[in-house]
Amino acid sequence: MHFTYHLPVNLLFGRGRFTELGTVTVQYGTRALLVTGKHSTKRSGVLARALDYLKQSGVEATVFDQVPQNPLTTTVYAGAALAKQEGCKVVIGIGGGSIMDCAKGIAFQVCNGGDISDYIFGRKQSSLALPIVLVPTTCGTGSEGNGFAVLTNPDNGDKKSLRTTAIVAKASIIDPALMSTMPKQVLASVGFDALCHNMEAYLSKTGQPLTEMMALQGIRLVGKNLPRVYQDKADSNAWDALSWGSTLGGMVINTAGITAPHGMEHPVSGLRNVVHGHGLAALTPVIYDRSIFACPEKFSDISRALGGTDEKDCVKAIRTLLKEISLETTLSRGGVRADDVEWLTKNCAKVSMAGMQAHPAVFDERQTAQIYREAL
Repeated sequence: MHFTYHLPVNLLFGRGRFTELGTVTVQYGTRALLVTGKHSTKRSGVLARALDYLKQSGVEATVFDQVPQNPLTTTVYAGAALAKQEGCKVVIGIGGGSIMDCAKGIAFQVCNGGDISDYIFGRKQSSLALPIVLVPTTCGTGSEGNGFAVLTNPDNGDKKSLRTTAIVAKASIIDPALMSTMPKQVLASVGFDALCHNMEAYLSKTGQPLTEMMALQGIRLVGKNLPRVYQDKADSNAWDALSWGSTLGGMVINTAGITAPHGMEHPVSGLRNVVHGHGLAALTPVIYDRSIFACPEKFSDISRALGGTDEKDCVKAIRTLLKEISLETTLSRGGVRADDVEWLTKNCAKVSMAGMQAHPAVFDERQTAQIYREAL
């Protein structure tokens, strides 16, 4: 047995740890770009609290709040320009996965410049980025626990990850108390994304013993606790477990990568700006139904972790969970049309080759197109 595991992330987990934002950030600089969303952190008071904690520690913060639900390369350029203009030495991301990914992209872009797509597609390499501090306010992407930043190029619809240890956060503050203000529909979407990260890493051909162990625990935590918090947002123990399951999902894909569900969803949200979790909900059951033959033992493990019996009812267990969180959907409900399938199939081959090849069942372009059509 041979494997390598390296993930230099500093996790500060627990209720109330958000108060440490200033003391953590000041270690990396006294001028920060604070990347956040347009509305939610303002309505919840999280942004005001963050600015106060930073001020108490002597950190001046410039707010960049122009991040859309699927962050764009052009958003990164705008944020990097502001960071340079203000002389920022550290980047803070407070929000969901889109916010954290954009913060990572900005921290990278400030130090490297040029076309970030060159780095996303591996035409150029760099180990430089400003220090990053992340505070997730949703339990979904696990971006606080890895060196990925998913960005969409608005010129061609390519949605793909920048992947480098340079953008692993210097510190990630995971405070489950910040999660409970999420609307139910957001909770369902991001929670299913977290489940998919763990399931895909567990199934991935590039996984290894540590990621398998962590991913299976992540599946159990998300599968049990996502429906619980969806029904009762006051269940603090379930929030803690769900938040940790989400972070585990981010950590395991850093090493094991994603597989076909994410590989096929990225073109969907790149083209039609579909909510990521909705795209995954439409695609995952269809993909897994065609994949169980390739590794029935692992699908049996997933099924049992979700309350099922064996591989034969794995997809049923996933669909049951989707029903419990009101996330049963199709691609067509997100605006995807039948005449998009050809573009989606070609773009999937372009941007998601590694993930598709890591999936236990490898699909050719004809099979990929069939899955897209079935998910409509």
